[in-house]
Amino acid sequence: MELSSARGYTPTPVISHAILTYNNRRRQGLADGVVITPSHNPPDDGGYKYNPPHGGPADTDVTAKIEKCANLYLENGLRGVARVPYERARKSQSVHAYDYISPYVSDLGNIVDMTLISSSGVKIGIDPLGGAAVHFWLPIIDRYAIKATVVNDLIDPTFRFMTADWDGKIRMDCSSPFAMAGLIQMRDKFDISFANDTDADRHGIVTRSNGLMNPNHFLATAIAYLFEQRSQWGHNAAIGKTIVSSSIIDRVARKLNRNLVETPVGFKWFVSGLGDGTFGFAGEESAGASFLRRDGSVWTTDKDGIIMGLLAAEILAKTGRDPSQFFAQLTSELGVPFYERIDVPATANQKNVLKGVDPGRLGMKELAGDPVRATRTTAPGNGQPFGGIKVETEIGWFAARPSGTEDVYKIYAESFRDQSHLNRIQNEAQAALAQIL
Repeated sequence: MELSSARGYTPTPVISHAILTYNNRRRQGLADGVVITPSHNPPDDGGYKYNPPHGGPADTDVTAKIEKCANLYLENGLRGVARVPYERARKSQSVHAYDYISPYVSDLGNIVDMTLISSSGVKIGIDPLGGAAVHFWLPIIDRYAIKATVVNDLIDPTFRFMTADWDGKIRMDCSSPFAMAGLIQMRDKFDISFANDTDADRHGIVTRSNGLMNPNHFLATAIAYLFEQRSQWGHNAAIGKTIVSSSIIDRVARKLNRNLVETPVGFKWFVSGLGDGTFGFAGEESAGASFLRRDGSVWTTDKDGIIMGLLAAEILAKTGRDPSQFFAQLTSELGVPFYERIDVPATANQKNVLKGVDPGRLGMKELAGDPVRATRTTAPGNGQPFGGIKVETEIGWFAARPSGTEDVYKIYAESFRDQSHLNRIQNEAQAALAQIL
């Protein structure tokens, strides 16, 4: 077991990076990793994440076994759980001190142009939101001499310094304008700002020109920039996106003449492609993404919010436009997306119906005045079921999926016409779903 020599906190992408680095050219004695974190959820909603030797999120066959064992221990009052004092465990021959900070920090220049960021003088604001990246930023700033300020280095398990989210709860959700209110208020102090959730696998980008970016907008911006600038990436390197991510990404992929692979929700679907270079970039609508090194080799097979924040600074340093301005230029050519997600109350039975719905039951021939071109329950990129349904037209779509944690189902919808057209898509989606539920 490799235990942090700094006795600090270790972000999810750093674990993925360490696993891949250790396992490189090894065939046995392979490393894996565990992350315990509330992620972007309330502090009391801690979770257990397991990354196998491939470095990315474990598949459901593994997580189901972990869940079953964990629940059994809880039901039995933790009987059978072997415990030893912390200091005794540290002295065990099977436990070794490991520096997680230096190898990751020293490698960053191989994925982001840190020299350019430094020489440009771009002024950067960084908020770790009290998470695991908090002790990584000063070594990054010092090593690469970037003009950056950590605006909040507080660590508090209650996260009482956070502004409340939309429902009054504390969430370290860097894609929420409520949770990000503090950094948004400071946007005029910096050329570019960003934050991460507690395990730093998600990112939130704040620009001086337009405030907090919609996660889909930054994904599209990052894709357009990277595939134009990374000349060492293979010509066949594809773009990976989840089925509920914005279709602006589809339009960017067509503009770049790159293959687009649309998968069910979950970063596990991108692990293999990032590992072997099949994907140049992979991202999901919930502000999580990773991409290849500058030479086209694997960086991480899990989401990395640290490199996404630094990429925003690189885009500004290279183009002279912040990511919001870059995205505005994209939409002037490709169209403006209007995208929203809403939650609808649902019983357990209704959620089960939606999860296994037959496309024929919906029977929609038209959506918001436009002919339906496809109704899907499987992702077109890999043919896997995504546990819901998606209806598409040429200029809009909606998808519905049951929540795995709440008594709701989620409707994702998008229009390339205007907000009223999006509202019409949402209303017709709810009416059609109500009939089958």
